Amino acid sequence: MSDNENGVNGLGWFLAGLGVGALVGVLYAPKSGRDTRDDLLSASLEAKDKAAVLAQQGRDKAADLAQQGREKAADLAQQGKQQANEYVDRGREYYEKGRTQWSEYVEKGKDAIADQQEKLNAAVEAGKGTYADVTSKS
Repeated sequence: MSDNENGVNGLGWFLAGLGVGALVGVLYAPKSGRDTRDDLLSASLEAKDKAAVLAQQGRDKAADLAQQGREKAADLAQQGKQQANEYVDRGREYYEKGRTQWSEYVEKGKDAIADQQEKLNAAVEAGKGTYADVTSKS
């Protein structure tokens, strides 16, 4: 922003200096009025051409900067997409790992419950047998 303002101010000061120089030249020139007018006309045409060249350079520079900005934005967008895809893939891996572990824990739990159920059934049967023995002796 500051560079742009300096360029505009610089052009303004250039044109102001050109005008002051032309005025001083007119006042102190030992030429005739016609020659002086011709000189002023040629100087103003040169200033116009110089301003047109500077304006074109400014437009070219702005177009280059805009293109660089678009390219940088495209690069950053592509990098963002790649990172997002990496995170999605990593998330899927973690999900699958967690799902696999959960399935293993469920199976271990089922096995533990079945084991305990067998032990409980054996204990109940032993208790029934002991009760039957005790009641039949009495």
